[in-house]
Amino acid sequence: MMQQLSDAELEIMKIVWGNPNKVTLFSYIMDEMAARGKPCQKNTLIVLLSRLINKGFLSAKKIGRHNEYTMLISEKEYQTAQTKNFLNKIYEGNVKGLVSNLISGDLLAEEEYKELKKLLEKGCKK
Repeated sequence: MMQQLSDAELEIMKIVWGNPNKVTLFSYIMDEMAARGKPCQKNTLIVLLSRLINKGFLSAKKIGRHNEYTMLISEKEYQTAQTKNFLNKIYEGNVKGLVSNLISGDLLAEEEYKELKKLLEKGCKK
């Protein structure tokens, strides 16, 4: 089972997932955190990156004085695992209950409802 990320860890992974390069440098993460209005102390970031490595989300490679981080789990893989976890925890695996709540709870914008309806119809034709 894939471990859940803390908010701070997730913020770092979003930066890594959003990086167009295969490897992400420590300095890139620091700069992106600051750009997102969430500056981070160097030591704090080192601890968070170590946790992500221990959880199996990242690998690290030391190149000279710099660390290069590579993702081991994609954003889609994490989203899918967390969605399944949420579905099982809150709705006891009942997808219909989740979708029903989204619709009846008025949680979908009109355009989102139309897109969801198209996806469901497309899925039924398979």
